[in-house]
Amino acid sequence: MSFPQQRLRRLRSTAAIRDLVAETRLGVDDLIAPLFVREGITDPNPIESLPGVVQHTVSSLRKEVGELVDLGIKGIIVFGVPLHKDPTGSGAYDPDGIVQIALRELRDAFGSSVVIMADLCLDEYTDHGHCGLVADDGTVDNDATLDLYGEIAIAQAEAGADVCAPSGMMDGQVMAIRDALDEDGFDQTAILAYSAKYASALYGPFREAVDVEIADGGDRRAYQQDPRNFRESLEEIRNDIAEGADMVMVKPALAYLDVLSAARSMVDVPLAAYQVSGEYAMVKAAAERGWIDGPAVAMEQTLAIKRAGADMILTYFARELALKLQ
Repeated sequence: MSFPQQRLRRLRSTAAIRDLVAETRLGVDDLIAPLFVREGITDPNPIESLPGVVQHTVSSLRKEVGELVDLGIKGIIVFGVPLHKDPTGSGAYDPDGIVQIALRELRDAFGSSVVIMADLCLDEYTDHGHCGLVADDGTVDNDATLDLYGEIAIAQAEAGADVCAPSGMMDGQVMAIRDALDEDGFDQTAILAYSAKYASALYGPFREAVDVEIADGGDRRAYQQDPRNFRESLEEIRNDIAEGADMVMVKPALAYLDVLSAARSMVDVPLAAYQVSGEYAMVKAAAERGWIDGPAVAMEQTLAIKRAGADMILTYFARELALKLQ
């Protein structure tokens, strides 16, 4: 047997040696937990297509974050589900909107012990389900939406968000948000841009979680990334960094590991990846049927995302992985 083959065999021989020479290490502090808070409910509401995930009350959200912090998780991102929706998504920028109420509660309870992020978009709050304002011709008005994004950012920062995370994929959104935050004195509020966000078929369970249905059978292909394209996403990432993004994200994660790896080689800013609702739900569904070892697959997939270059991973497996990594 040749020398290289003997070396590889020796380095796999025991669990301790495998751990010692492991190239990729996943830590609890790599994980960001996506959390949902819903207005007008008195008890947590289970999300059928996301087993183990719920729409929280403000009170149960505070309890959940406390438990995640105790497990060592350093970051959470909050999504809101308002009681009422309207054409302009006013609940997103209302100082008394559900996310702003939750952010204040979390900031008061946990101080700086956890990084509190807020999804910055309109789709959860609009009655048409789009990420921006809709013009009379039915198209999304990119430029008119930017001012509202600035208002949302200010509302979130005032409520205590450490990080605003714009997910709408409007052109110029990072610059508009950065300008709004700086002009209002929130120059220390960071921006995590959903820079390479694809128009994916993997978001179905998330849309159940936030009660979003795009009007008239529409879609978001006019402003999210085409799954057939690779170079376009790298251009979007470069643009967001030039506009002032502190961190950038690839979403979804597993189907776009090539984009994630290329982004890691291209940029030096912190890089996030979102293991999205459909990726989570498929593992849960297959595990429920006994077809796979769910926890093992969750760990393997998350390690793959880390190995491809992610500094931080948004994942619905955050609690389960944190327990396993203790």
